[in-house]
Amino acid sequence: MKYTNSVYGLTTDEERALYDIRDAEVTDCVFAGPADGESALKECRNIAVKNCKFSLRYPLWHAEGYAVVNCSMDVNARAAVWYCKHGRFSGCNLGGIKVFRECVDTTVEKCAISSFEAGWHCDGFTMLDSEVLSEYFLLGSRNITIKNSRLDGKYPMQYAENVTLENCEITSKDCLWHAKNVIAKNCVFRGEYLAWYSEGVTLVDCLVDGTQPLCYCKNLKLMNCRTEGCDRAFELSEVEADIKGEIVSVRSPLKGTVVCDGVGEIIDDVTGYDCKGKVVIRNK
Repeated sequence: MKYTNSVYGLTTDEERALYDIRDAEVTDCVFAGPADGESALKECRNIAVKNCKFSLRYPLWHAEGYAVVNCSMDVNARAAVWYCKHGRFSGCNLGGIKVFRECVDTTVEKCAISSFEAGWHCDGFTMLDSEVLSEYFLLGSRNITIKNSRLDGKYPMQYAENVTLENCEITSKDCLWHAKNVIAKNCVFRGEYLAWYSEGVTLVDCLVDGTQPLCYCKNLKLMNCRTEGCDRAFELSEVEADIKGEIVSVRSPLKGTVVCDGVGEIIDDVTGYDCKGKVVIRNK
């Protein structure tokens, strides 16, 4: 990118301090202060923001073509990145509540995100080598790629669509509920009630650790996966699964076959459904 303007070393708490700035580098600036002016970089175009600190509300709204490098947004930078297009964050600490909302084509690399609600209703969200602490992460978002990252929070990726996960560790409750078209490779899922009501979820070389996973699913596939502490798994799911090792218990899969090395208990207590799913013990 070519930049014809530059802002260096600015400290300001003014309202819309750099509104509609274009073709610019913004470096070593601080957006904070008692005037509490919001929307510092609203409507910016083709900008690079480097080594800046944000402690005011709504710093990036309706931005297009932007790069944010080695910057921090603290808890006062509420609703930090909304309605933005074609942006990249690298080496940033993003701590404001409700970061990323209805953004298009966003890449996050080597960042730390701590935000109660993060990434809602985004289209095209790529995250690499990052860590996230968020109760609700990527709610209702689509076209998601996450690699080499750690997620911690109760309800990540609910109602998400077209999701690719690789080499990730996710600790959660109700992860991937109602999600569609998900493929996860070499991932660890820890927690409760994984991917209920999902459709088109495929897990390859993954570890599933926690109670009552993968229930009420359609077109569910597990290939060369392992489980720990998984009881009452696959209830009323349409599933084809190849599990290495044992499962604590399986409850009334609707259709398909679960192949494993052993199962503590097969539970058949669901009434009102024609459950035809099978559990097959390998080499027995």
